Amino acid sequence: MKARLVVLALVLALSLAAGAVTGATAGTGGRQDEGPDDHGGGSELSDRLDLPAGWQPEGIASGRRGWDLFAGSIATGAVLRLDARTGETATVVPAHEGRAAGGLKLDDRQRLFVAGGPTGKAFVYDARTGEDLAELQLSVPGAQTFVNDVALAQSTAYFTDSRRSALYAVDANLHGARTIALPDIPNEDGFNLNGIVATPDERSLLAIQTNAGRLWKIDPSTGAAVQVDLGGTALTNGDGLLLRGRTLYVVQNVDNQIAVVRLSEDYTSGSVVTTIKSTGFDVPTTIAELRGELFAVNARFGTPDPQHAAYWVTLVRR
Repeated sequence: MKARLVVLALVLALSLAAGAVTGATAGTGGRQDEGPDDHGGGSELSDRLDLPAGWQPEGIASGRRGWDLFAGSIATGAVLRLDARTGETATVVPAHEGRAAGGLKLDDRQRLFVAGGPTGKAFVYDARTGEDLAELQLSVPGAQTFVNDVALAQSTAYFTDSRRSALYAVDANLHGARTIALPDIPNEDGFNLNGIVATPDERSLLAIQTNAGRLWKIDPSTGAAVQVDLGGTALTNGDGLLLRGRTLYVVQNVDNQIAVVRLSEDYTSGSVVTTIKSTGFDVPTTIAELRGELFAVNARFGTPDPQHAAYWVTLVRR
């Protein structure tokens, strides 16, 4: 979400079978001395922020204040808070048997919306206390599913399913979910829709189809979709997305790079203007922006012994 999609699926299956990761410990990758909260005051950020050994992350989200980042564990469903300035970590949501944490987003009410991967569910937590606010079944029980990522728009959370041509919508009241069919997007072998973001006016969604490298603009009210014209460029292995204005960052996981796409005013066409690479990337999956900085989490799919391996977040130098 260098490995192939088949390997990815096997790694995810093995990860979910692993035992729960016990409590998070303080990270060692961040700067430990105190300094101003803004970059203008001379504060220096570390290029690497360590996560607990065996964490097995997939999603990352930024907080609404301070230097908080949130990283989920695909293996256990746990979520931790990471201070991007000091590297300190604390468990917000403990490990839950039978849960997973893929993509995640934080809303204005400090609620974490979490994609549940192969569980076919969405989970919603209080980001301050870790309290369970909702557990919602999105896909049909027993069907092939991988609820992969989430975007927030117009008081609704939209979840992708990498195994189906469909989105799931969860309204702010958390009273249930509805399925939005996507007849214009062909479902192909492997992982399909993955990362998703809302356009600034929140009337449209952009989603990347990992296996085909296609970028789609979707009307969430109808499910109608058009392929974004990228001039023949395929964003294969596209995973997490981040949109700022008309600049779209597309994480290409096993390619260990982030494509930077400049989009047209109506978001129906665009071109790749540059590609970001880093020696700190090891299968980055998702990206978050915090106080003008970009942070990518490294899933390290295919690494030996994932239950004990090192994991980290990379500061993306633009």
